Amino acid sequence: MSKIISTYNLQISQFLYDFIEKEAAPGTGITAPAFWEGLCSVLDKLGPRNKALLQRRDDLQAQIDAWHRKHDVAYYLANRDVYKKFLQDIGYLVPVGPDFKIGTRSTDYEISIVAGPQLVVPVVNARYAVNAANARWGSLFDALYGTDVISETDGAQRTAQYNPQRGQKVIDYADEFLDQAIPLKRSRHCQVAEYRLVNENGHIVVEAELKDRTTTGLSNPDKLVGFQGSFTTPATMLFSNHGLHLEIQLDAEHLIGKQHHAGVKDVYMESAMTTIQDCEDSVAAVDAADKLAVYRNWLGLMQGTLEEKFIKGDKIIARKLSPDRVYKGTSGETVTMQGRSLLLVRNVGHLMTTDAVLDKSGQEIPEGILDAMVTTFCALHDIKGNSPFKNSREGSIYIVKPKMHGPEEVAFTNDLLDAVEDVFGLKRNTIKVGVMDEERRTSVNLKECVRAVKDRIFFINTGFLDRTGDEIHTSMLAGPFLPKDAVKGQPWISAYENSNVDVGIAAGFTGKAQIGKGMWAKPDMMADMMAQKVIHPNMGANCAWVPSPTAATLHAIHYHQINVANTQRQLSSRTKASVDDILTIPLLLNKKLTPQEIQAELDNNAQGILGYVVRWIDQGVGCSKVPDINQVGLMEDRATLRISSQHIANWLCHGICSKEQVMDTLKRMAVVVDQQNAGDPHYRPMAPAYDRIAFAAACDLVFKGLEQPNGYTEPLLHKRRKELKLSSGSNL
Repeated sequence: MSKIISTYNLQISQFLYDFIEKEAAPGTGITAPAFWEGLCSVLDKLGPRNKALLQRRDDLQAQIDAWHRKHDVAYYLANRDVYKKFLQDIGYLVPVGPDFKIGTRSTDYEISIVAGPQLVVPVVNARYAVNAANARWGSLFDALYGTDVISETDGAQRTAQYNPQRGQKVIDYADEFLDQAIPLKRSRHCQVAEYRLVNENGHIVVEAELKDRTTTGLSNPDKLVGFQGSFTTPATMLFSNHGLHLEIQLDAEHLIGKQHHAGVKDVYMESAMTTIQDCEDSVAAVDAADKLAVYRNWLGLMQGTLEEKFIKGDKIIARKLSPDRVYKGTSGETVTMQGRSLLLVRNVGHLMTTDAVLDKSGQEIPEGILDAMVTTFCALHDIKGNSPFKNSREGSIYIVKPKMHGPEEVAFTNDLLDAVEDVFGLKRNTIKVGVMDEERRTSVNLKECVRAVKDRIFFINTGFLDRTGDEIHTSMLAGPFLPKDAVKGQPWISAYENSNVDVGIAAGFTGKAQIGKGMWAKPDMMADMMAQKVIHPNMGANCAWVPSPTAATLHAIHYHQINVANTQRQLSSRTKASVDDILTIPLLLNKKLTPQEIQAELDNNAQGILGYVVRWIDQGVGCSKVPDINQVGLMEDRATLRISSQHIANWLCHGICSKEQVMDTLKRMAVVVDQQNAGDPHYRPMAPAYDRIAFAAACDLVFKGLEQPNGYTEPLLHKRRKELKLSSGSNL
């Protein structure tokens, strides 16, 4: 344990105290004592309210549980209106107010104007954090060549050395993409023999010489934005389509350029327009030392100093933030493009407390309040220009806030951010907030949640996993739920997803804020992503989550294909999604499951729980690619854990399976997980003793699932991870 520093009625871990004084404060114009005094005042004002809101969650859940104990499934099905009226009477479902438009101002164009991929990364991992920040630009040729988007048939296998047959398929794919993004007046890009620049009345345009020696230009010449190199022999041409940019990079002597019909060595894509640097579900931060690592990396990003060195082969590689990209404009001006993704930071929710700071009563303080203070304090370096790089050119700070339950909790966040702005002397609504639409009480009251932060909201985003986990826990006593895959096909899911878009459009998000969709969880299955994730911009979402820089580059293609602003305008007149549909509980009802189907579902859930938990507890890994029961790698964080553990808890509650069956399943799946991790030198097997803390944690999540607050996994995970760290004598 670290030493404790006492000041302003607070007891502060020396780790954090020294970080604020020596690293975060210099250059902000705010002293460390002023920071701690400010935190103390915010805690005095809002700490009790945070606690009361959590009690309100418990009270509502108790009333819902009591209603389901009194009324069986048949009554619920026959009296859906009575159920809805009950939710209104207890304040779970609030009255819907008049229409309004959000008043958010000073958002960067990556938020307000352009639609594109959004990357999510654990900020605690410096290498990932820097790579994600640099994922603003990515090679389309590399993304295609290295993934299954390009098939390995007809001699196009991925080999150790460059495979020209595969390279040709990449070139063909890129040509078709260019036909969509920057079409020619005549012919197609596959017929171009040379790209060059010409001066037309003082304005530079692209001229394409075709293989038949005739020439043509772009259908829209204004899509050319600038170039690098000389006018006569350009190295790079920059184009814009739907607000997104791409480069055609020319080099006929390059390995790829020699093969390309027009000497193109690459098509470089503007990819991850925004990146969430995550302090929450993808991070395992259970004590002051862990929080320090989270905060230090965020500070490094805001100061522009974060880098990570690693060994690759016989070389030491240093990952640093990328500089801006500079071009000559088509009318002689200089064009500068942001070299890095616009960085957002996801704080933790309202539930957890942290031992990094104790209040005047010696109690741990709400972790979400500490996050708001520290992440904003670090972001002052960007606001004040202390970094060689600029994150927000509009002078805004972007905080994503997860796991809020209903309008009163969103209003609390608004007041918290008001208080933080006052401490640091920031103009009101400098801090923008993204609202995660991932809890049932938020989904059914989304319009009023948005209203509560209408002058600072920049983002609403759906998330199937947490949303379903909360659905199960909220309606735990209503009856047994369908298997997880069957839940995805129920009417409430589409109503939930459509409502998120409907509310955003009606509240004036178009041209001001993001309407987002959730993660593609299979980073190795990019062909499937390209086939399926196009649905997100078609649904009217102007951002959607991706698991890697490569996925961001590929998903960017969808936003070149679809003008999301036009799609939103078209959707504005559709019939709005029904709250009644969202309130439909996805129960098993009269569907009979075979013993084999039950066991298969248990196996799937148990293997996923164990595969994630063992890394979380033993290695402090909050997000990683975990092989599922079919050996498919899935990017998993705590949201995955919540849905799986709550699902088994629900089936136990209603007798679909027995405790003995579940324990047997957990032990059998522990053997599977051990085998899957056999190549990891840091891994310690769970079988055959099953006495490891990680295995106990997985069991807790299932067998104590009913009593966990809203089904969240953090309390048990934190407890067990602390237990392991204490047993090994480790702070770090």
